[in-house]
Amino acid sequence: MSVLLIEAFYGGSHKQLMDLLQEELQDDCVLCTLPAKKWHWKARTAALYFMQTVPASTNYRILFASSVLNLAELAALRPDLGKLKKVLYFHENQLAYPVQKCQERDFQYGYNQILSCLVADVVVFNSAFNMESFLASIGKFMKLIPDHRPKDLEKIIRPKCQVLYFPVRFPDVSRFMPEHKLAHLEKVIGVKRNGDAYQLEGVPGQQKSKALGALMKTSNAHRESGLCEAPPGLCTTQHEGLPSPLAAPARLNKSEASESTNPCQEEDKQHLTFNLSNTLSGRDYRQRPLHIAWPHRWVEAVFCGCYPLCPKALVYPEIFPAEYLYSTPEQLFKRLQNFCKRPDIVRKHLYKGETAGFSWAALGGKFRSLLAAEPREDL
Repeated sequence: MSVLLIEAFYGGSHKQLMDLLQEELQDDCVLCTLPAKKWHWKARTAALYFMQTVPASTNYRILFASSVLNLAELAALRPDLGKLKKVLYFHENQLAYPVQKCQERDFQYGYNQILSCLVADVVVFNSAFNMESFLASIGKFMKLIPDHRPKDLEKIIRPKCQVLYFPVRFPDVSRFMPEHKLAHLEKVIGVKRNGDAYQLEGVPGQQKSKALGALMKTSNAHRESGLCEAPPGLCTTQHEGLPSPLAAPARLNKSEASESTNPCQEEDKQHLTFNLSNTLSGRDYRQRPLHIAWPHRWVEAVFCGCYPLCPKALVYPEIFPAEYLYSTPEQLFKRLQNFCKRPDIVRKHLYKGETAGFSWAALGGKFRSLLAAEPREDL
């Protein structure tokens, strides 16, 4: 158990990543967590809790934690842990996290993250945007201190930083795909139909294993939630009209569709129904109303059949091709209006971006290397 995994907010994507790492590392790690509630208190006090609860061991070599934890406090409270190689992972950063007014940003949370970066040996961000927005904001953020401000903190922290995208285990979506999507899958990765089931054929050895791993393993995030905590004003249109772990569309008739005044309103999940034969039945399927979702896990939503419509800002240009981005609310409205008039165009669309690079099959080796590095010489 050479790797110590610490998560002060064990829920959502934070839990998903820790569970994935623990599964892959198996007997070579110890996981210590706090429940995913009262985030602000976890950020303030988690280090003191872990000081008392993390078991002592001479086998630890690497400490991996998310940036919710004040790593500087824990390293000071537990000198034995402070000697380890410390890897800090940023799911988000408190220097650029959206707030309505600058006065509402609590200085302490961003300050804690800066301190954690200073004591960490490696600082990992889930996107280039997240990394650059954090580093670029340090100087301005520290000017909030009335006097005797520290200097050049960005220059100290930047050499430690790298980008490592969040790894996703994509679910099996083959049984939900319409004919043209299945044909595309058959061409790309060799998916073949066998009655009501699907299998991979003609994919040799390691390639078959990777394809199966990317296609067939179900993400834990889907089972928990795929529609919560979404930033306001963002949406995707589900171009398959098919249920997925992110958003299973209801079976609507024309009268039901006309009564809906808000196309983005969440439907009652207890009354969702699905009929595979009707959904895949040619013209009727292609003309059914589109369903609009606000998924919190985009890179997964697209894989499950959503057409992404994202702001041309934040991290989205880093991930999605330009044709899926909009600059103004008016552009978004026009795109949605056109899609609603011609849903068949959206449903015929094949996503032109890349999803494979965000899979665990592609990123797992990098995470293993990060957590298998040689310990410091003073251990």
